Amino acid sequence: MRKGFFLMAALSGFMAVALGAFAAHGLKSVTTGEMIAIFNLGVEYQFYHTFALIAVAFSGHWLTSRLIDWAGYLFLLGIVLFSGSLYLYALLGVKWTGPITPMGGVCFLLGWLLIAVAVWRNRVVELDD
Repeated sequence: MRKGFFLMAALSGFMAVALGAFAAHGLKSVTTGEMIAIFNLGVEYQFYHTFALIAVAFSGHWLTSRLIDWAGYLFLLGIVLFSGSLYLYALLGVKWTGPITPMGGVCFLLGWLLIAVAVWRNRVVELDD
């Protein structure tokens, strides 16, 4: 198991729950519904990729590839860039983060692609082996 990714997934999951609760209860009085929706989109994608990090952490039992590690790093970077930029925009109105959001999305896409390539190219260790 890739313990570092499992730890990062646990922390990301914790943060996603906390940020989701903050959006549901703390943002109503300080910003618009549109900004809350943008903030929630960041939370949503952070959650998706928290589960992807858990998959990366446990994939070491079945796959042996550095591509899986790179996928994990890209998911982490994607969370920071994609979700982080949405959080900053929704909370502070920081518009210069707009070009950063798609870069995070590209990190997510590349992470998923690397997992697919790793599965395609490498020998999958069967549980019966």
